Amino acid sequence: MLTPLQTLESTRRLDLNQPADALIALRKIHGSTLDGIPTIYHWSGRVWSRVEGEADRLLFRVEGMNIRQLGTLQDPRRGIGFRHVSRELMLYLDPLTGEPLHSWHNPWTGADVAVMHVANDPVNLPPFFERDVQGRPFIAPLRMQAERVFLSAEIPLFHDNPLAGNHQDLVGNQYHAMEIFNFTADREQLLRTDTDSANASVAWVRIAPWLPFMRMGSRPGLMVFNATGQQVPGIAALPAVLQTVIADEYPHYAAPPPLDDQRPNVTSWTAARDRLDRRPEPA
Repeated sequence: MLTPLQTLESTRRLDLNQPADALIALRKIHGSTLDGIPTIYHWSGRVWSRVEGEADRLLFRVEGMNIRQLGTLQDPRRGIGFRHVSRELMLYLDPLTGEPLHSWHNPWTGADVAVMHVANDPVNLPPFFERDVQGRPFIAPLRMQAERVFLSAEIPLFHDNPLAGNHQDLVGNQYHAMEIFNFTADREQLLRTDTDSANASVAWVRIAPWLPFMRMGSRPGLMVFNATGQQVPGIAALPAVLQTVIADEYPHYAAPPPLDDQRPNVTSWTAARDRLDRRPEPA
């Protein structure tokens, strides 16, 4: 039988106007309020081309997963916080068969190119705290409507391109993209204090340049990624195509990175750079 104190705690709801509670809500959307508990997000979608003057083309289907864990932080100035560490896979699939592509026929150049799937390890976020470095309280960017809670984030990216040389401020070629995430969670599950996760769903859009493996050079155009997904209870809940690739090629993706991971983040572009740098020079 619950004690009166336990009953009170189990029925308390998070107050999103309080920084500590707002941080808990964000943590429940990202993963779990329990330290070191692996959480998996899965997503499925399509990738289109956008070139001015021609119809959009369906280039790929995608299946992806991100496995992460969260850990509590304590800062004497910023208060309680958490760290988020993860690694992620995304496969480029034939849009008709749904099979992973090893080679792709570029319809603009006529060349057959080797496909480089996404295998980014790690993908870690900056820490979140109750207060920022100026002491201002954390405010959760959440919107509640009826029985749902929504969290939207647009992440504009404009920075030096890892593949484009050392003087991009003079000659251009910076990496320019945008990531858009729209999370949805059940209001009751998010606000309850006796649940450790919001079991959220996500819609993801990415607007980005051609991928390096496509070998598009300076041809104009961009790519639009559109996918939806949700938290899933484990590797066994992923589509078979992802389970197979994890078992055969990426077994370490069955677990997240350690909470003290200090490695720099990996992206498709830094991975392509590193692969090219390792390639032996032609004889």
